[in-house]
Amino acid sequence: MGVFAWIISICYFLLLVMTLIIILTDRSNHNPSKAIAWLVLIMFLPVLGIFLYFIFGFDRRRIGASERDGQKFYEEFIPKLPSEVKSYLQTSEGYVDKIDPSYHNLVRLLERNNHSRVFYGSEVEIITNGYQKLEMLIEDLKRARSHIHCEFFLFRRDKTSRRIRDVLMRKAEEGVEVRFVYDNIANINIPFWYYTEMRKSGVEVKLFTRLSLSSIRRSLNNRNHRKIVVIDGQVGYVGGMNITSQTLRWRDVHLRIKGQGVHGLQLNFLQSWYNSGGDLDDEVAPYFPIAPIFTQNLMQIVPEAPDSRFPYYALSVVKVIENAKKYIYIQTPYFMPTESVMRALKSASLSGVEVRIMVSRKSDFAFMDWAIQANYEETLEAGIHIHEIQDYFSHAKSMVVDDYLSIIGSSNLDYRSLELNFEINSFMYDEKIAVQNKEIFLKDMDDCVELSLVEWRKRPWWRKILQMIMRFFSPLL
Repeated sequence: MGVFAWIISICYFLLLVMTLIIILTDRSNHNPSKAIAWLVLIMFLPVLGIFLYFIFGFDRRRIGASERDGQKFYEEFIPKLPSEVKSYLQTSEGYVDKIDPSYHNLVRLLERNNHSRVFYGSEVEIITNGYQKLEMLIEDLKRARSHIHCEFFLFRRDKTSRRIRDVLMRKAEEGVEVRFVYDNIANINIPFWYYTEMRKSGVEVKLFTRLSLSSIRRSLNNRNHRKIVVIDGQVGYVGGMNITSQTLRWRDVHLRIKGQGVHGLQLNFLQSWYNSGGDLDDEVAPYFPIAPIFTQNLMQIVPEAPDSRFPYYALSVVKVIENAKKYIYIQTPYFMPTESVMRALKSASLSGVEVRIMVSRKSDFAFMDWAIQANYEETLEAGIHIHEIQDYFSHAKSMVVDDYLSIIGSSNLDYRSLELNFEINSFMYDEKIAVQNKEIFLKDMDDCVELSLVEWRKRPWWRKILQMIMRFFSPLL
């Protein structure tokens, strides 16, 4: 063996040892199954496994980049706010007391750690039809007079996206400020000229992750899964619906908000805009007009960032489940919870709480079905009800608890949303909204078949093997 070959071998050995040490000490691997999955992958595919780990597996949360970026944003942004808006963007004082005391710990967890203040008096409309949401959004965009702020995970070059793009371009030409942030990788197949045309019309377009060598890994693994629209600081949209023709046909849940809750969406959009390289105006008051009080609604707009120091959304979901007294109804397209969330669900069910999970029999990715179904047996064993939608794909991301708390937003109940993606969700402490959300769930049950543990155990042996394999690697998906 030549000298060069020895040098390559030694370098590879050192890289392998370093990778193994990082995997074993990476605090995101608090779930041993995730660390074991990476170790097995590297054992069988050494070079490819190491490459994939540093692209998809290395935890940026240890860096705490989100806290630093957030601190920089707030130091520059908060002083520019008018005093009457600053008062309720900086503190939830006076509003927390209106929330059921059993949820105060949850409120404080979200408020103290990621600036998720409590907003009061918003008007909230739950939308479950993509075509309806598209037409409502277009009409609201046409009425814009001051500004339009959009942040999307998927924004395709199809008929639906073109309709939205044409409205945005037309409003920009009329003099309305239009800002647009999109995820790099999810829209990588969209040609650059598609956005160039938008820029020429006056739309300010930003990639969520600025292009640099250091940002490649973040772009590939930490996706911007948020869907936010803010119009004149008065109307906001948030939820699970992307802007594509395909997703219009899916069953989904989205929110149209008026009132203070829109300011929570605005604040999070502006931080995304700032972190994507956008400038903050000296005058920001037009972004936060005084909001009327429409209802008794109380809500927190809750962002999740994979480079924050802790997974606040995942922690809050566990706390919500542990706090439930009567029931928890969950709709999710991908049921692949982290170990902590799964333990909380099983604990709630075994304690007498009625827990129901609704998923589609077939997802939009065939290989995901095996990973989703890998969790079914232990879920059913704990007395948790699983309802499979038979004839269509549901992309809905919704949770309702005890006729009081509703969570609707962009997060799936899977590892990627709980740990890796940039997400945005609305936590609503509102009996009226909760009852409406529960009724939507119960109505959707008409399209479902409830799984039986006895029948599920009768599935073919080859399906069990495939599910076991996918279960092992599900933390990597």
